[in-house]
Amino acid sequence: MNLSQEIRQQAEEAKRASRVLALTPSQQKNEVLKGMAEALRKEEKAILEANQRDMESSRRGGKSGAFLDRLALNPKRIEAMARGLEEIAALPDPVGEITEMQVRPNGLRVGRMRVPLGVVGVIYESRPSVTADAVGLCLKAGNAVILRGGKEALSTNSLLARILGQEAAHHGLPHGCIAFVENPDRAAVLELVRLSDLVDLLIPRGGPELIRFVVENSAIPVVRHEKGLCHIYVDREADLAMAREIAFNAKVERPGVCNAMETLLLHEEIAPALLPSLADLLQQAGVELRGCPQARAICPSMKEASEDDWDTEYLDLILSVRVVKGLEEALEHIANHGSGLAEAIVTESYSNAMRFLQAVDSSCVFVNASTRFADGGEFGMGAEIGISTQKLHARGPMGVRELTCTKFIILGRGQVRISAR
Repeated sequence: MNLSQEIRQQAEEAKRASRVLALTPSQQKNEVLKGMAEALRKEEKAILEANQRDMESSRRGGKSGAFLDRLALNPKRIEAMARGLEEIAALPDPVGEITEMQVRPNGLRVGRMRVPLGVVGVIYESRPSVTADAVGLCLKAGNAVILRGGKEALSTNSLLARILGQEAAHHGLPHGCIAFVENPDRAAVLELVRLSDLVDLLIPRGGPELIRFVVENSAIPVVRHEKGLCHIYVDREADLAMAREIAFNAKVERPGVCNAMETLLLHEEIAPALLPSLADLLQQAGVELRGCPQARAICPSMKEASEDDWDTEYLDLILSVRVVKGLEEALEHIANHGSGLAEAIVTESYSNAMRFLQAVDSSCVFVNASTRFADGGEFGMGAEIGISTQKLHARGPMGVRELTCTKFIILGRGQVRISAR
């Protein structure tokens, strides 16, 4: 069997499984998810051993610290994956929900019923937690899932998919409901993205090259998880102690993820009071600062920021800093350089906060909170399959509900339509 036949067979099995999953009772799905959580805990040692093999290979390949952080698993992260599955199990099941029921003048009752998408393909790179999150969310929403992880995490993802698949089978879910593409060649992605007759939605998660490749070659609708070029603007009316804590958290807590801050914007009237102490705090944590001329005048230890810096997602301990004249200039900078994932303002001004919320065109907009909260789990969604930065179907963190759509249902009592002549 060649690669094309292999991928098509997996997709055909997933399609058949999706028809069964669409009618699977909530209780059975929830029991599967809870069983998967326990299976991950039970297999912790094997998962860590597989992950160590991937880590050693990536170190030899010269991967960056941020990449290695996204790839790495430890007992705490495995437990977080398990808890995520349990949280998904505890969520309300959207499948079958009927809304917007109305009675037409002819007596027809017209409403919408929420239904699964069908088969979801998830194409991702180094983060193994995506495997568990994608499986949990897709199954809860009644979808089959086809996983294609990056070659750097092949050992880890393959084992995770096998553990989760065995648990699904143990609880009676159909064969093919969880498919994992073992072939690491990019040609496998090309085969998958052409199967518009079998796959209903693609979700790519990874670097710009992967996203671009999928979008340009796909015959299937794509929900994109673009880069996270996140900004925090500290307003003239900000609480400076709060701003210091929020900015430090957004950059340092976990710099290699998409919701970490990449650019700090400071109102020119508060920059002299805030920047020296904040820069010292960040630099002590190992952050390299790159500033505009006005920021460097306040903090000469900064490197000079280039024009490219304003458009760079570092995913590392590097931060661009710009001093602006006020809110409108900050909004203009975000409009020109933001990626549409998450932005924040720190301010005590209600009017400025409302102006920021209304004007910023991003999937998540924060007032007086770290951009690191841009996460499905933090929003009470259990987990996320990605953060959509586009505006069709879903925007922001995608959870169970975002993996469904609606169909019209019409209830009649013998009505027939008579056209006007």
